[in-house]
Amino acid sequence: MVREVKENELNELLGLYLFLHETSVPEMTENLKNTWNIIMEDKNHHIIVKEIDGKIVSSCVCVIIPNLTRNIRPYAFIENVVTRSDYRGKGYATECLNYAKDIAVRENCYKMMLLTGSKEEDTLNFYCNAGYNSSDKTAFIQWLE
Repeated sequence: MVREVKENELNELLGLYLFLHETSVPEMTENLKNTWNIIMEDKNHHIIVKEIDGKIVSSCVCVIIPNLTRNIRPYAFIENVVTRSDYRGKGYATECLNYAKDIAVRENCYKMMLLTGSKEEDTLNFYCNAGYNSSDKTAFIQWLE
């Protein structure tokens, strides 16, 4: 089943992020709790999960960003696309991305964007097969400390 994350699933989601780039589950601080509450209350912030047998195995984040151009149409930004390593190659991340696309279409977005730090051909092909391209825009990132 693909759906949006539930408020009581923070710990499971943080565990899934160990398959992304995190090296440990963060301590349950007030900052973490406050951030989670902000995300849960934000109608434009969607954490999409794939659940199998009661276990979250894949996820992505879709944020709808209001916009003053393109006939005042918003756009969607996709982040934190991840699948547990033992569940990869089964289409679960694609299901999450398709769910995100449904949200973006429902919200009248004119485009969806995502960035990946991966240079692996399999990962890049995955995004191409999911309908994204790397030729329309050039991304620049400035990391902040």
